[in-house]
Formats: sequence, structure tokens, C-alpha cells
Amino acid sequence: MKRKVCIVTGSRAEYGLLYWLMKEILGDPDLELQIIATCMHLSPEFGLTYQLIENDGFHINRKVEMLLSSDTPIGISKSMGLGMIGFGEAYAELRPNIVVLLGDRFETLCAAIAACVARIPIVHLHGGETTQGAIDEAFRHSITKMSHLHFAATDEYRKRVIQLGENPKRVFNVGGLGIDSIKKLKLLSREEFEDSIGFKLGHKNLLITLHPVTLEHASAKEQFQNLLDAIDELQDTKFIFTKPNADTEGRIIIQMIDEYVSKNSHKSIAFISLGQLRYLSALQFVDGVVGNSSSGLAEAPTFKIGTINIGDRQKGRVKAASVIDCEPKKESILMSLKKLYSKEFQKKLKDVKNPYGDGGAAIKIKEVIKEKDLSGILKKKFYDIEVS
Repeated sequence: MKRKVCIVTGSRAEYGLLYWLMKEILGDPDLELQIIATCMHLSPEFGLTYQLIENDGFHINRKVEMLLSSDTPIGISKSMGLGMIGFGEAYAELRPNIVVLLGDRFETLCAAIAACVARIPIVHLHGGETTQGAIDEAFRHSITKMSHLHFAATDEYRKRVIQLGENPKRVFNVGGLGIDSIKKLKLLSREEFEDSIGFKLGHKNLLITLHPVTLEHASAKEQFQNLLDAIDELQDTKFIFTKPNADTEGRIIIQMIDEYVSKNSHKSIAFISLGQLRYLSALQFVDGVVGNSSSGLAEAPTFKIGTINIGDRQKGRVKAASVIDCEPKKESILMSLKKLYSKEFQKKLKDVKNPYGDGGAAIKIKEVIKEKDLSGILKKKFYDIEVS
């Protein structure tokens, strides 16, 4: 009897990371892939990206509608309530043997709680990481405590999951899932990439993604304006913006991006979603990634390009030498841009190693999911570590 593996995905970025694991599961005769699409995937405002999943040849078993057209704390809380109901119903219908969740978003927490109540074992990917500037920090560690098998991206993250009381025999360091896409996809040439986005790159180019810092009050507008003021001082530089997720205050940033691009269409362009092929292809041709996206830490170093990491959203994550941390203030961002383009820093980039590994995470995860005995796995004993 095939083991039914249910993968939950709520955003474009998460799906990009899950893609090769989904392919591995789909191609294994002993496993049955189930897919639940939810949250931003089903929203016209965020590009109806569930269509990308279907266009890639996957069958979506259930769609869980939960995202209200509001990014206020009340709106997000109500969305989470709808998600809990939807996931509970979906699990009851699909009856999976195991649920696979990635990361730390609010819809992922809802999926975890519903699976926990339904007594379905949970696989958690990319646990043990820290994002001290976001509510996702608490969500991620909460999901860890509800999960039964853990696949971390670095040894440091694996140790942190164990520190949370998880049995070391169930915690695996497999590296970052994003590296698989870099290694396996046939990335676009510069001309193909330019044609795909309808935009000509310049002598200098930057890829910009700034998400709201959800543990800070009313900061999104001010922080993003500081970023816009800084990049506006650059000469002969073009900008590709990718818009933020459905987080609190995210719509403020989306509106500001649209206004900036409409006034600066000669040097900037914006996308709700580039998709993994175009996004990773872009990393070949830009000088750096600017903002606070985790991809600037996890994927960009493989391309030997710099990352300007703004503010506290990614504070606490493992970082390569290619990452420049700065404050969300105009002068600090300008100083970081100057460092990015300096000859000394550019020379250093040639020797950068990505701390998130060299790929192969998807097949390692699939093999454990396939072979692990699930009998008795739901009853967890807190693993105590010795404290000196």
C-alpha cells in the first residue's frame, strides 16, 4: 500500500523550494503525492500562483481558501481561523499518512495545528532557523514542537531543533532545498531572461525584495521609503522588484513599488511573482540582492553575488561572507551599496561558499519519508540535553 504524503504550500517562494521534493515523491512508486494549495496561491492579488503548480504537471488535491483581503492583525487572525477549518476538512477527506510543511508562515502554523489535532505525523522542513524581526520566529518553533521528523538546512539549525527537545534520531541536516533548483534547472540566458520579463538589463542591476518586519509597529512605509531614497542616488543602475508576501503591512510596500515603477519605468520593473526559473536566472545577471528575503542568504551566495540584508527580519540566520548587514536607514543602505560595488568586496565574492550546502536535499528527505517507521511516532518524549 502506497504511503500518502501530503504537501501543503501557500506561497510562490515556498513552492519553489518544495518543487524538487514533490517531483521525487511523484516519481516514487511506493509513495502517493497529495497537494494542498492555500493562502497566496489562491489570491488574484498575489498572482493566482496555484496555476504555476498545475502548469508544472502536478495535481492539486484540495484548495484551502483562507486569505482575507486584509493585512491587519485582525485580518491575519481571521484568515488563520479560516485556515484551521479548511485544513481540518481537507485532512479528513484526503486521509494522508504524513503531512509535509516548510518554514514558518501563518498558514503553515494552521496546517500544523490541524494535522496535530487529526493525529497525522508531520515532517517539518527548514526548522531551527531564526528570524528575530518577524512573528514567523515563534511560528516556526511552534511547528517544530508539533512535528515528528525534522530536516534542517545547516548543522547549527539541526542542533537548535534538538535544543527544543526533539530526538536527534529524527533530526537531519540535509542542506537548503533551494540549492536543488539551482543545480537542476536549466537557467535562462541573459537574452532569454530579458525577453521573459520584457525589460532590458543595464550596466548595473539589483534585485530587490523587502518584506514587512512584523514585530515592529508601523515600520513598513518608513523602511521602504528609506530603501527607495537610497537606490535613487545610484547612477546607471536598473532595479527588479519582487513584491512582498501577505504579511501585516505588506500592501503598503506593494503600493509604494507600483508608484515608484510607474514614475521610473525606464529603470525599474516589478513582479508579483517571477517564479523560480526567472528568479534564479535573475541571480546570474544582477550585482546583488537587496532587502530582507531569505533567498539573499540561502540561494544568492551560490551565484557569488552580494546580498544587502536590511534590518532585523533575517537576524539570527546563518550567513555567508557575501551578506552585508545594514540598518533600515538611507545612509546605512547607501554605505552598504558602496561596499557591494567596491573592488575589495567583489574580489572576496569569488571565494564565497554557501553555508546551505551543494544540493541533494530533496532526495535525502524523500528517502527518509519513504523508509521511516511511523508506528508510535506520534507519542514524543522531550529530549533533554545536558547543560553544563
